Amino acid sequence: MRFGTVAIIGRSNVGKSTFLNAAIGEQLAVVSPRPQTTRERLLGVAALPDAQVAFLDTPGLHRPKSELGRRMNATALEAARSADVTLLMTDVEPLLEASAAGEPPAPNAEDTSLIAELPKATPAVLAINKVDRLRNKAKLLPLIEAFAGAHEFAEIVPISLLDPASAPRLLRALVPLLPPGEKAYDDDTLTDRPSSFFVREYVREQVLVIAKREVPHAVAVSIERISETGQQLFAEATIHVEKVGQRKILVGQGGQNIRAIGTKARQRLQQMLHKPVVLKLFVRVTPRWRDSARLLAELGYEASPGAEDARPGKRDRKLRKRR
Repeated sequence: MRFGTVAIIGRSNVGKSTFLNAAIGEQLAVVSPRPQTTRERLLGVAALPDAQVAFLDTPGLHRPKSELGRRMNATALEAARSADVTLLMTDVEPLLEASAAGEPPAPNAEDTSLIAELPKATPAVLAINKVDRLRNKAKLLPLIEAFAGAHEFAEIVPISLLDPASAPRLLRALVPLLPPGEKAYDDDTLTDRPSSFFVREYVREQVLVIAKREVPHAVAVSIERISETGQQLFAEATIHVEKVGQRKILVGQGGQNIRAIGTKARQRLQQMLHKPVVLKLFVRVTPRWRDSARLLAELGYEASPGAEDARPGKRDRKLRKRR
């Protein structure tokens, strides 16, 4: 039996959260085509016949333009430093870009920077996602060789997360790298995040769906009031934006958009919690919250959140169970 933590790191939109959801068999993490969808570390526990894996999904590494962006990057790198295994995810974008420019394939600048941050003493696996975009799979070989020359990866696994067989194949590469040990969680444990976290995330997820351009990046969600029993969850939440125009977009004509956001988020929560949810939403203009240390802390984006040890008992937490 093996147990350990695996930090999933990589650029934005390479499939980190998609892989987490596939690995644990639940649509836990928010997934969208927009960059920087994931803002905080998210634990997801995968129960396998011969192992239990505590995955740490992390924000996509990017060039930060705000204090929020810097904190997101710090969260991802701290997760990599604290984990038993690092899973670096990339995609075939460097290959496509090199091919278009007539150049040999190689890790792009962002991947190169990430590789330099990988802990030397921690085993690492590289997953190259979106290979379905390549008609000629033989073109992958020079890219794999380039990555192999940049770091001593335990294994390099080309995948397409559109293929249901890809996540199990990647799991088979990760499990042998975990340290021997007994399960740290009950078999039905899914995550350590409370319901309030998922209220925030699933409301923000619907903003990603409805709004465009800069609006989703300017949005944060705070919980004003929440209560939960075995029969129902009640929550009041505020959606923070930075400009009056963004508030108008989210509210919509006659409140159409805010009602749609609330309805879809409530349905998502009910699907996860398996009980009725009452959700009330408000929209507030909070200028420059992304660059205010005080506001970021109030909204839950801590300065140095780290990637807390994924073993239970390290924090006083209520573990969320599978249903």
